[in-house]
Amino acid sequence: MSTANATHPLLKDPERLERRLKEIPAEPGVYLMKDATDGILYIGKSKKLRSRVRSYFQNSQRLSDRIAMMVRQVNEIEFIVTDSEAEALALEANLIKQHQPYFNVLLKDDKKYPYVCVTWSEDYPRIFITRKRRKGKEKDRYYGPYVDTHLLRSTLHLVKRIFPLRQRPKPLFKERPCLNYDLGRCPGVCQGLITPEEYRKTVQKVAMVFQGRTGELIEILNKQMERAAETLNFEQAALIRDRVRGLQSLHADQKVALPDDTVSRDAIALAADDKYCCIQLFQVRAGKLVGRLVFFAETESGTFGAILQRVLEEHFARVDSVEIPSEILVQYELPEAEILVEWLSERRGRKVHLLAPQRQSKAELIEMVERNARYELERTQRSRDRNTQALQDLAQILDLPELPHRIEGYDISHIQGSNAVASQVVFIDGVPAKQHYRHYKIQDPTVKIGHSDDFASMAEVIRRRFRKYLQNPSEARTGNFPDLVMIDGGKGQLSAVVAVLQENVESPILEDLCLVSLAKQREEIFLPGESNPLPTDSEQPGVQLLRRVRDEAHRFAVSFHRQQRLKQGRRSRLDEIPGLGFERQKQLLAHFRSIDYIREATPQQLTEVPGVGPHLAQAIYNYFHPSA
Repeated sequence: MSTANATHPLLKDPERLERRLKEIPAEPGVYLMKDATDGILYIGKSKKLRSRVRSYFQNSQRLSDRIAMMVRQVNEIEFIVTDSEAEALALEANLIKQHQPYFNVLLKDDKKYPYVCVTWSEDYPRIFITRKRRKGKEKDRYYGPYVDTHLLRSTLHLVKRIFPLRQRPKPLFKERPCLNYDLGRCPGVCQGLITPEEYRKTVQKVAMVFQGRTGELIEILNKQMERAAETLNFEQAALIRDRVRGLQSLHADQKVALPDDTVSRDAIALAADDKYCCIQLFQVRAGKLVGRLVFFAETESGTFGAILQRVLEEHFARVDSVEIPSEILVQYELPEAEILVEWLSERRGRKVHLLAPQRQSKAELIEMVERNARYELERTQRSRDRNTQALQDLAQILDLPELPHRIEGYDISHIQGSNAVASQVVFIDGVPAKQHYRHYKIQDPTVKIGHSDDFASMAEVIRRRFRKYLQNPSEARTGNFPDLVMIDGGKGQLSAVVAVLQENVESPILEDLCLVSLAKQREEIFLPGESNPLPTDSEQPGVQLLRRVRDEAHRFAVSFHRQQRLKQGRRSRLDEIPGLGFERQKQLLAHFRSIDYIREATPQQLTEVPGVGPHLAQAIYNYFHPSA
């Protein structure tokens, strides 16, 4: 890799630009465009680095507005030479994932669509549907995102009936398996009745269903059924036969009309408007549609061919090599198709064909994929339009100078003062942004069992949320400062919050903050200093948006309150044992799962818990058996 330091964009220094271009070799590799602050603007790959990089700075080269803007900011070019084009593609994918350059085609992580997760990082892997891709678990595998959520859930439900899998996250009984084991739906994971190695073999078969390899799995099971019958193990053969029939029922009605239904193929197409494009990837195996995946990208982030290429690169970088099909149908010609084909063929171990069909049945399949992408894009656009309409209506109701980008909602939850907590939820552009949610435990000592004070609790939460803004007025309108804050309650809660925000007369935070409360009974909106609610209709879009924020804040607060109440209930009796601290309580509950099991344990069994010695074990035993 090579680098140099300069202060002006390369376009404004032709001599340095030409000198820099001559230093770049005509070999395969990855190039990094950097700005004056050494930030990475764009990462690309090429089989001939010098030719590709030079093409950005030639007047005759037609560039999109987005890339032309990037070129005007390029202050330095770095490169990494690789041994092959396939290595360049793999390296580029890793660098883009690491640095997330602004001018690269970056796919949107749409939370509407679920994944199937297989937790290979655990001894006994779990299989579940999720809308979040957890970081830090490199061994875990995610399949999706799937558009047809109903089909996905029914598939997973059927799979769990066909194969014996762990059915419960925690054991129901301490020393025996539950009824699922007797019914043959669970292999007895909770009691260690199956080894991790054997259980993982079962999970591998299940994973084949979500890899689009159902036909291959059926062939494997048929051979196992024949061997079982040959050895006169008819009960096992019948069990395998039932599994085969269950698998054959999957996607039975989803036949795709293609002349060669023995070839595994993917078909990818997109539909775009002026802002976003929706990309759909159909996975066809043995003539059946086994998966329909969806991705989103910004329309201005590149040509349609470049967008399709980026989707394919990111998708196949995450899948196992056995999931790569022998044929990929694309809607548009890809700008670097040769590199993609070489990389996929190398990973698969066999030739992968890339086609942009123009006629006959394969072209009809691409048209079907594009039509589905268009429907999905229109549905997403309608949702965006509804959010925009609600934000515009809310801005008009509250007389805001611009649409409220960040809305925060707050609520209090408790039972007669016990376990009092609060929630903060955040909506960005009218959509819940759960990564910004926050919980609060009420610290006011006067709020306790038998005595609640919602006004004081809400005031405490707002004081803690805006502490740094109250202490330093210059912090306002920076960082994550909200455009609108909604308090769940009426004039009393709102007045308590206003008093907190006026404590520091040198910090006029209310001048920068729009604050409202939403009363539950009549959905009335109150403003600070106003005795009457705003004249609104409870069914107008802006009020409905505030209701969604209020309901989400209430749900989040109640769920956290229940968690705290459950934790207190589980630990209340253990707190009474002398010498048993919080950490050892956690160790005991992690080992025995419940207080009932701790009560039944002998002193010798109690000493098996880390940190519990003979004396403490005897004290715990004596507490639960005072007459012993």
